[in-house]
Amino acid sequence: MSSDLPRTAVPLGITDPVERARAELKAALAAIEEKANVPKRAARATRRAQVSARGFADRNPSGAAVAVVGAALAVGVVVWGVVRLYTR
Repeated sequence: MSSDLPRTAVPLGITDPVERARAELKAALAAIEEKANVPKRAARATRRAQVSARGFADRNPSGAAVAVVGAALAVGVVVWGVVRLYTR
């Protein structure tokens, strides 16, 4: 089996039906694990978002500052609204 082949792929050229079935099962289990591993997927998405945000901040520092202030303002308004609804 080639090392550049993804874990979720079945290698071509397997002629033995038992070996082919094993390879298909292995690929299916790897695909299920990849899809069901939410923490791993969340970590990847977080890394992509961090890279994207850093790139945006490098290209447009003032825009990044405005975005940070806007996000902080939005969080503050949401917290204020929740506390106000709770204390009524």
